[in-house]
Amino acid sequence: MIGITILGSTGSIGASTLDVISRHPDRYRAVALTANRDVEGLIRQCRVFRPDYAAMADSRSALDLKQRVQAENLPVKVLSGVEGLEEVAALPEVDQVMAAIVGAVGLSPALAGVRAGKRILLANKEALVVSGRIFMEEAERHGAQILPIDSEHNAVFQCMPADFGRGLKRVGVRKILLTASGGPFRETSLDELHEVTPEQACSHPNWDMGRKISVDSATMMNKGLEVIEACELFHTEPGRVEVVLHPQSVIHSMVEYTDGSVLAQLGNPDMRTPIAHALAWPERMESGVASLNLFEIARLDFEVPDLQRFPCLALAYRAIEAGGSAPAILNAANEVAVDAFLKRQLRFTSIPRVIEETMSELPPRHDYTLQALLAVDAEARSLAERITNRLV
Repeated sequence: MIGITILGSTGSIGASTLDVISRHPDRYRAVALTANRDVEGLIRQCRVFRPDYAAMADSRSALDLKQRVQAENLPVKVLSGVEGLEEVAALPEVDQVMAAIVGAVGLSPALAGVRAGKRILLANKEALVVSGRIFMEEAERHGAQILPIDSEHNAVFQCMPADFGRGLKRVGVRKILLTASGGPFRETSLDELHEVTPEQACSHPNWDMGRKISVDSATMMNKGLEVIEACELFHTEPGRVEVVLHPQSVIHSMVEYTDGSVLAQLGNPDMRTPIAHALAWPERMESGVASLNLFEIARLDFEVPDLQRFPCLALAYRAIEAGGSAPAILNAANEVAVDAFLKRQLRFTSIPRVIEETMSELPPRHDYTLQALLAVDAEARSLAERITNRLV
């Protein structure tokens, strides 16, 4: 029996993970489930999956959950705070950790799983964006496996040779092609973008995702973060990672080889496919995803991203070229700006402005310690909040 901790179990990735493992009850068991403040969601999952542990990042919510667990006489130990999340990620009875907490807050518990030598199913791209080199070095030091869950990186992983860690050039890889749907505003006039609402930005044409990542998809910051993540995961430079708009979201990404071959991974836009792939790797198992009907799709389109429409993508390339703490600054400013937009305190078109001004006012540092990066993250958030307040 394979024991699993799901960091962020009440979110869309967490719920999809539980759906997949529920199809294989003889093989997987949810040892620990976690959430931030969603007491109702977590108590429902505790009733169904009976984990040994449930942890909530918010201490008040953890107290509410504990009272509910006791009232229902559920055999679940309730933990709270970052310490609780870190504890369940490192439990000896846990073999795999689904790291699905959105944002930089997910870094610490994911690192706890890494340092405990677990298989990390990485759905939290910010962990690599904020501390990529440190995260990957820690994984190597502690013998942890990092398997990507983002549909694009999982697709790249499936198309790569097994020994890609030797370096892409040495294994004959010329380029990584990350596909992007273009989100809900791929064809919206630039003038109309000023009046975009949170509801419109969160209405993705192909994928069912959380609100923050949906906004990131609409601005294409999500793809920018994925470029940074791809460079870390596959040990390459940004010049070998190209973004391709593909509105159908059927080809999830591609790898081009030096002999001219291009390998692509296709499938319906359903996160259960990469989740099942990573859970069972190197084997394959049923995920619950319907077969891809190519006759129904009929056509596949590709476009070059318009950086005037999607300035966040250009900012991400700028951050990775600058190196050091620049990706952490980019990510922190984006999280602040997106949060303000979702609260209707900032225009959609002001999101890249907050990010660009934060990056311009805060030069990157190049001392690679986790403490230094976390300090920069905090400084960038404070600066981005001040910039946001100026723009409101």
